[in-house]
Amino acid sequence: MNSLRFASMTLFAMLAAGCTVGPDYHRPMVSVPATWKSLDGWTAARPDAATLPKGDWWTAFHDPLLDELEPQVAVSNQSARQSLANYQEALAEVRLARASLFPTLGVTGSATRQRASTSNATNTAAFSSHRTVNNAASLEGEVSWAPDFWGEVRRSIEQSAATAQASQATLANATLSEQVALAEAVIDLRITDANIDLLQRTVQAYTESLRVTQNQSDAGTIPPSDLITARTQLETAQSSLIALGVTRAKYEHAIAVLVGRNPEALDVAHGTALPGLPDIPAGVPSTLLERRPDIAVAERQMAAQNAAIGVAVAAYYPTISLSAVAGFSSSPLVGLFNIGNYVWSLGASASETIFDGGARSARVDAAKAAYDAAVANYRGTVLGAFQNVEDDLSGLRILAQQQVAIDQAVKDARHGAEVALNEYQAGTVDYTTVATAQATQLSNEETALTVTESRLIDAAALIGDLGGGWSANELCDARAASCVKVDVTSAPASASAPDALR
Repeated sequence: MNSLRFASMTLFAMLAAGCTVGPDYHRPMVSVPATWKSLDGWTAARPDAATLPKGDWWTAFHDPLLDELEPQVAVSNQSARQSLANYQEALAEVRLARASLFPTLGVTGSATRQRASTSNATNTAAFSSHRTVNNAASLEGEVSWAPDFWGEVRRSIEQSAATAQASQATLANATLSEQVALAEAVIDLRITDANIDLLQRTVQAYTESLRVTQNQSDAGTIPPSDLITARTQLETAQSSLIALGVTRAKYEHAIAVLVGRNPEALDVAHGTALPGLPDIPAGVPSTLLERRPDIAVAERQMAAQNAAIGVAVAAYYPTISLSAVAGFSSSPLVGLFNIGNYVWSLGASASETIFDGGARSARVDAAKAAYDAAVANYRGTVLGAFQNVEDDLSGLRILAQQQVAIDQAVKDARHGAEVALNEYQAGTVDYTTVATAQATQLSNEETALTVTESRLIDAAALIGDLGGGWSANELCDARAASCVKVDVTSAPASASAPDALR
């Protein structure tokens, strides 16, 4: 037993002295601007960031439909569920890689019962035959271990852990993307409802104009063309109002699918209020590196590829395996566990590749090239993120200016339509003037709604492009035993969700 203890201590000392080959990971530097260009010369009123909702960012729009449906995305949206399954698979891969650090223990038992025949010579002339039955058994424990002297297993764990974190960030990114898509769909639906209300008011106004024109036509004070123009204008508005039903149905179906329901399973009541435009503090560009899950995905993929280089380099070093067997073996069976039947053995083996035609060198070069590609992808993702935020900020800044102009244009167009109708009733202008003024009013009011829609969608996109309250410190250390697995089956499904999603 002393020899076994000494051998074990020696092996653990060798393992502790083992090295980890390959480069250690350091995040590459990226060029980060000091501030956002689109904020120059324009500063919107922005409350302190601490007062904004962090997780439930959609509550800043003050829309009850968003408040009801957004939490269902993480549970029932199929893209989010797919990313969740990929993340759970990656966590399992980490556990699989970690298992290689430990020895493999096994036990083997066997028992045989055998009848043998023996012959003895008597007086060299006669033979007597004796038959005996023998029982034999063995019980042995086996330990095999390949110590990670060169760090190949540790690099594999590092690679798997980084991949798992990339999958976790992918899950967060998929969920955020679907939540932003839902917010945009709800905004589109609300604007469509506002357009329906606008066209209903327009149809009422055109109906009144047609009544006035009909009366004047009956009196013979206007040409027939005025009556035809008024009727055509009304019918065109009615047609546009009907067409909005198709648009609204499509947005309603899209909302249903985003929350994991069948399109026909969701009915959204007509809304009379638009979502509120939130004030969003953009922060400084450097914080974006920690707030966007897609950047975290690219960064963790880069770390995984760096670890893969170490795995490839470890192939240059010999593979060492240790084994030990201890147990009891006895024939006959009686007294199997007597000390006299105790058996043991220790063994070690080592193998080294002398020539492989450059295969190991090629694998190392391939791993380095994959890492360089991951670095380029990371830097490209960061640049794309900066562009997204700049686009959103530019859109909000310019659209705010356009909103002021179009609101004034709507006010003037409404007044112009009223004046034109009064002048027509007084007989000082023809109906073409009235039709033109009313068409201008409708066009400006539709444009005003479009600008409002664009501002709301840009606001939702900006929240998403800023990370939606997510932070890279939420990533679980997949190498730690305390890493919590997300299990969607433990989350309560929506009461109206299909059975397949519960």
